Amino acid sequence: MNEQKLIHKLKQGDRLALDRAMDTYTPYLAAVVWRALGPAASAEDVEEIVSDAFLALWSHRDSLRPDGLKSWLAVVARNRAIDRLRAAPPTPLPLDEVREADGPTPAEELERRLFADALRRAVEALPPPDGQLVLRYYYEEEKLKDIARDLDLSVPAAKSRLLRARRRLKEVLVKGGLADDAVG
Repeated sequence: MNEQKLIHKLKQGDRLALDRAMDTYTPYLAAVVWRALGPAASAEDVEEIVSDAFLALWSHRDSLRPDGLKSWLAVVARNRAIDRLRAAPPTPLPLDEVREADGPTPAEELERRLFADALRRAVEALPPPDGQLVLRYYYEEEKLKDIARDLDLSVPAAKSRLLRARRRLKEVLVKGGLADDAVG
């Protein structure tokens, strides 16, 4: 049954037409409601809002236009979902989640900055071409073969230099108390 015929039958008060509309549009309306409610959606909420949309369809069947039933139902369902969200009180976040959302504590941020500064100084102190190799490979994320070519090194030699540079950086950071000796 096409949409115009369905609307015509609804306007006549045909309950089978309402059943047909429900069979046809329930999955679509459920998707509209899920999308509108987001993570706050429960199956019961979706079912209730979709049912409300069909109740509104039956109540306003006399004022339906000859086309656009699907979009009319979608607008009604979406608006009911938004009304449900507005009526619900905001759910407070547990304190653990609030702390994570706020980011690191000032002490953690200071520790991170001290580590980053020490690491930068240690990389700058590496002998050439190791410092440039570390910067380009780890910070600029260039391909090792390209860096090796630019520095007139073979790829195996560049890998070996990176390994030795990482070991030297670890030694410097462990001596400075900024890294654990167990860190790889």
